Amino acid sequence: MNREEKNQMIADLKGKLEANAHFYLTDISAMTVEDSNKLRGSFHEHGIRVEVVKNTLLKKAMESAEADYSPLYDVLKGNTSIMFTEVGNVPAKVIEKFRKDNEKPILKGAYVEESVYIGDDQVKVLSSIKSKDELIGDIVALLQSPAKNVISGLKGGGSKLSGILKTLSEKAN
Repeated sequence: MNREEKNQMIADLKGKLEANAHFYLTDISAMTVEDSNKLRGSFHEHGIRVEVVKNTLLKKAMESAEADYSPLYDVLKGNTSIMFTEVGNVPAKVIEKFRKDNEKPILKGAYVEESVYIGDDQVKVLSSIKSKDELIGDIVALLQSPAKNVISGLKGGGSKLSGILKTLSEKAN
């Protein structure tokens, strides 16, 4: 690969890093072809794009990007695959599910919502992070709950109140 091709790859990686708010760095080496294909299929189903990258090129792309990726530089050793995703917790959930039957992939690091997570022990933490849509759903449910309680109280109370008024009017006659 000549210098021009390397510079083009660095520019492409930089563009992908800047276009994606979330990415994971993993080691999927030494997996069987069958397991690798299953894993890639799972990622594809969830809209996760996977690329095997050269560590030196990825580091140069990170250095030239606007965000600070410096905490991730130390994990750029050995085989590295980068996973780009729209939803920050989805790759961790896929990795957790896949590792019930396999040892890999190993999480090296992740960049999610401008936060850096380093080490394989962070998979559980990352999978428990709620996505933007999940948080919005929780907020809507919380906002609807008091209104539903008031409406049901008014409906129930209205029939009780009308019953009391009817009984009082019958007693007065």
